[in-house]
Amino acid sequence: MIEYVVEAARAAGALLREGFGRVQKVEEKGRASDLVTETDKASERFLRDWISSRFPDHALVGEEEENVPRPDAEWTWIFDPLDGTVSFAHGIPIFAVCVGLERRGEVVAGAVYEPLRDEMFSAELGSGAFLNGERIRVSQAAELQRALMATGFPYAIRENPRRTLETFCAVVPHAQGIRRMGTAGIDLAYVAAGRLDGYWESFLQPWDCAAGCLLVREAGGRTSDYRGAPHAIRGLQTVATNGLFHDELLARIAEGQGDLLRS
Repeated sequence: MIEYVVEAARAAGALLREGFGRVQKVEEKGRASDLVTETDKASERFLRDWISSRFPDHALVGEEEENVPRPDAEWTWIFDPLDGTVSFAHGIPIFAVCVGLERRGEVVAGAVYEPLRDEMFSAELGSGAFLNGERIRVSQAAELQRALMATGFPYAIRENPRRTLETFCAVVPHAQGIRRMGTAGIDLAYVAAGRLDGYWESFLQPWDCAAGCLLVREAGGRTSDYRGAPHAIRGLQTVATNGLFHDELLARIAEGQGDLLRS
């Protein structure tokens, strides 16, 4: 199925490339920091139509439209039609299409496509991770102090900034550096490719992390929640590293989370 996942992501990416830099109708989804553009909606509609026309018995889980539960479906497509909407709306060229495919509750294929760079990150369960067809591997940074990290801030940070910022401050002094690109899909793909050494974020949605976390694992890395339990795409916490300093990062995150992780 990986060929279909890649084809869908590439075709939706062409819509983003065409729409980038044009005047957009931008709406707020409840918060001023949570935006949706007409290109988001066009990309989502394209993906839903593209998938449904080929696999009418598959379930669909996307970011922008209502998702109808299909508990009987063996296959579920999970996609973010435009990951990095705020950057896209401001003319910042850092965004992607993320497409994951789940079979009986397990993500078995995924793609993260950066259309402006024409970089297709793809992975299939048990078959490795690839960038434009070439195998990729996580980095060899053995310690947090030598790790270039990435993170993101949840939309709910305005309601409860303290927890997020305390965790950020617990990690920053111990890492080589921190990047904040505004797209979980690209962050995770870059961990898989060894461009970043690790990443953490709270309150991601399944479409944010399904494809990216599979990429990291298939590239030889590790994903978990903040306690170190195996990562779940419908969980509240995401940590991804090359695996070599994962426990050290978890310890720093625990410092910032305080009694939240002990409850």
